[in-house]
Amino acid sequence: MKRLATYREIILAAIIAVMVIGISIVAPAFGTRDTFVAVLNDTAFLFMMALAQMIVILTRGIDLSVAANLALTGMLTAMVAEHHPDLPIIVFVVLSTVIGLGLGLINGGLVAALQIPPIVVTLGTLAVFRGMIVVIGGGAQVDGANMGANFQLLPKLTVFGLSSIFWIAVLIAVACWLFLTRTRPGRGLYAVGCNPVAARYCGIDLGRQQLIAYAISGAVAGLSGYLWVARYGVAYVEIATGYELTVIAACVIGGVSIGGGVGSVAGTLLGALFIGLIVNALPVMQVSPFWQMAISGAVILLAVIINARAEARPDKLILPRARREAARVGA
Repeated sequence: MKRLATYREIILAAIIAVMVIGISIVAPAFGTRDTFVAVLNDTAFLFMMALAQMIVILTRGIDLSVAANLALTGMLTAMVAEHHPDLPIIVFVVLSTVIGLGLGLINGGLVAALQIPPIVVTLGTLAVFRGMIVVIGGGAQVDGANMGANFQLLPKLTVFGLSSIFWIAVLIAVACWLFLTRTRPGRGLYAVGCNPVAARYCGIDLGRQQLIAYAISGAVAGLSGYLWVARYGVAYVEIATGYELTVIAACVIGGVSIGGGVGSVAGTLLGALFIGLIVNALPVMQVSPFWQMAISGAVILLAVIINARAEARPDKLILPRARREAARVGA
């Protein structure tokens, strides 16, 4: 399975390279360094959110509430900034992460303790979180002029031409890789996703693993909420509406199996970059806005189909091999 994942990552990286070359030929402006930097900066949120979603999917779960978590946390931190604009940046970073963590623990607790299907739980909390934005904010929005300079400072910082949001995504990617490959709870997520029954017999607490996964997803979504609102300078009800579908698509394109137990940090990042390139390339190629969503959806669907066929391919080799072994024994 690890070899298959590596093969997928190589193929996906090759497809991305061919895509960049092809788009640059059609639209030379896309092949510049500034454009590629802009793509990385624009895709930074998707990098972070997709990595967090991957951790949940590894446990055979799904988190449909990540975008609603982002929106609610962004609104709450913006309202705090509106009343206390002189607070240091670290307060907003910690506050948003803690709020997101709490929302993630609600999902994890319902899934782990009550054994409710994750898709049902997170679909419900999606609606609850979105509704809470209206209740708390009264349907109004918070503009950047009322947030204060400190609140909006972090996303404006750049290192080597890349925004601080991108470098935060890099730190999260490194942390996820270390967690999944170097810690017992991280490896336990793969075990739970591959075979929950066997994992339980090995002493792995399924509920605890689910709680960890949704807590990480919530914390990253919360941090992304602060960064999103601070970058774009506005907090309102419809922030990132439907973004959870893009996040899940990035995971699946990157080789994360919806069935659980399969996925990697590198593959997920490539899946997010694949979507980021499409979203940024279509306007440069002067594709009509009416076609952009359809083309993006068609390309994502094609990638998902290819991924599903690749995932099923190894199983097809088992039966012929078993027949050969049976024939050899019978002879």
